[in-house]
Amino acid sequence: MVTGWVAPGWEPVRDALVRGCADDPGAAQLAVHHHGRLVVDLAAGPPGFGTDSAGVLMSVTKGLVAVCAHLLSERGALDLQAPVARYWPEFAAAGKAGTTVADLLTHRAGLPAFSPGPAGCGLPGLYDWDARVEALAAMRPVWEPGRASLYHALTYGHLAGEVVRRVSGRSIGAFFADEVAGPLGLDLWIGLPAAQEHRFVPQFSVRPDPTPEQVAGFLAGLGLAPDAPLSLALRASQAELAASVEGLTTREGRAAELPGAGGIGNARSLSRLYAALIGSVDGVRLLSPKTLERAVAPRDDVPPPPPLDGGDPAGRSRFGLGFELPRRGLPMLGEGSFGHAGAGGRLGMADPGSGLAVGFVCTAMAWEPAAGPDPRWAEWTEAVTATAAAL
Repeated sequence: MVTGWVAPGWEPVRDALVRGCADDPGAAQLAVHHHGRLVVDLAAGPPGFGTDSAGVLMSVTKGLVAVCAHLLSERGALDLQAPVARYWPEFAAAGKAGTTVADLLTHRAGLPAFSPGPAGCGLPGLYDWDARVEALAAMRPVWEPGRASLYHALTYGHLAGEVVRRVSGRSIGAFFADEVAGPLGLDLWIGLPAAQEHRFVPQFSVRPDPTPEQVAGFLAGLGLAPDAPLSLALRASQAELAASVEGLTTREGRAAELPGAGGIGNARSLSRLYAALIGSVDGVRLLSPKTLERAVAPRDDVPPPPPLDGGDPAGRSRFGLGFELPRRGLPMLGEGSFGHAGAGGRLGMADPGSGLAVGFVCTAMAWEPAAGPDPRWAEWTEAVTATAAAL
């Protein structure tokens, strides 16, 4: 069942969502802004699931964190090219004195896990912010910072979030609430308030997570010895991500600030956020055109650390400063668009050229990035871009 609303002329998007989610075992929301105006606000799912429901965003949350960093930079409080240690002195330990804030935003810090052991940091340790950032500050990176780039699934949020905290004096969740969600009236949270729990709809996976043995075997097949620091860190990262997903099934986990993957919200608010990055929404624009241009300029000139630097570069993740850019498995709205995807198929994105901003939130974790774009995206992406071009 599809509920919600579309502006006149945007009916093809509703029809496309119906087709695209026909085989979806869960529920989904799709929202679109065009030149700052909400034109699509839809929900597909069982009775009781609607456009006001709130779900897990997974790594879409990283885009929210990036917005906070760029706001501080635009205000002159944060230099993205400066060493992290300027704002977080303890971070200079263990060979990280030269690591820049930009390195954190582009996954170049060499700290993809909270623990050097393959089991990673489990629950409830992931909820202890001070302990986690102290561990990161003391840790030796598994590659020379700035010389390689590889996804920091959870630590990205704590690394960038601690810089925001040191500069602003507020936690990343509080800063986002005060400076972004509040002015725009967004139903987006990094740390879900108790008063909003009644709106939460849980996620579920359509396939089992890989076992630790399977992850170790996969990495060995890529040429990483089991005792190599990079192998240990990536196995820890996978374990930590699995623990965070488990934690999000509980009130404690949803209340915690896990800015790498623990944001919660709805598609309408994601779309509104991205619309306010590329233009004005009800008189609010988050970033200036100059700041946005710098934020989304490609920073994909650094390969993964060896031996993971082989293969076809076209399939690798591409980043600006904190935002993902289009690639083969994540086409977004075409070249020139930007945003961030999340595990399972969530997506927030915008295209300055067309004036489009889109939010997609789903409950079924079904997307397999290695297999290409999520099939649920294809129908409505085509309808959105075609409708906008025709208007």
